Amino acid sequence: MANDRSTPPAGVENTLESQIREAGSIIDPVFAKSLYAPLLALAPQGAQVLEDVAYGSDPRHRLDVYLPVQTEARHTPVLIFLHGGGFIRGDKADRANVGHYFARHGVLAILANYRLGPDHHWPAGAEDASAVLSWALEHVASYGGNPEHIVLAGESAGAAHVAATSLIRRFHPPQGLRIAGAFLISGVYNVELELLARRQLHIATPDPRNEAYFGTDFASYGAMSTVELIDAKSFPLVISYAELDPIQMQVQAGELFARLVTRHGFTPAIEVVRGHNHLTQIYSINSEDEALAASLLAFVKDPV
Repeated sequence: MANDRSTPPAGVENTLESQIREAGSIIDPVFAKSLYAPLLALAPQGAQVLEDVAYGSDPRHRLDVYLPVQTEARHTPVLIFLHGGGFIRGDKADRANVGHYFARHGVLAILANYRLGPDHHWPAGAEDASAVLSWALEHVASYGGNPEHIVLAGESAGAAHVAATSLIRRFHPPQGLRIAGAFLISGVYNVELELLARRQLHIATPDPRNEAYFGTDFASYGAMSTVELIDAKSFPLVISYAELDPIQMQVQAGELFARLVTRHGFTPAIEVVRGHNHLTQIYSINSEDEALAASLLAFVKDPV
């Protein structure tokens, strides 16, 4: 049978965690992918995928729809997931593991590309995330998805775009912010902080990712920092980061949580993905390692 895959040998997860901990808080796509490639090769697949559906006019305005493998629901929950890549790289195809995982758990998953720096600058990513949501609100019902049960999620730069789209009203789609909730994974929410504390946060100068997307008019960084612009009404939200994330991701997760609670009437959850770094947490999805996947799936099915 096509979906008859082997389970990982006993002890594999502990071995991987040891390697991840030994490597520390690195952002190394080659390392993360190499660790999980053997397990993902064994992972269940089988979802029907509608590839490169256009949601806008730019060549990057493309999304993939992963149809649920099995579902008894008339209208299934929907996950929109935006990849990371430091604002300058990344592709939805690199996160196929996310699409297949959610499809086989009865979720209609949408993985989208968005415009990148340096060709496009802030707020292009937020605008594109909004456009993806607008497309989903109009079209998911035709694929069996529930337009009243859409969860936005993103990792790294994708989380930054989801945060801006959902927390800043001017980026809401024309239909309004009709989401069941949002799940932010290790994102950037205060680019001004990353500028002013480069030494303490171990951020390169010049910064190849932030300067490519936010530009070099550093006096404007405060006006492009999501934490300074929040004006949306409260909705179910999870803010997560990896135990071995770079320190700037951990600091910004805490700052966003604190601001939302003390100034904006939100009651978000804040979670730590144990035993993982910035990228291994994402590659672990659909590998039988449920460190991040289980929490995200539970939230997608029942946002609280």
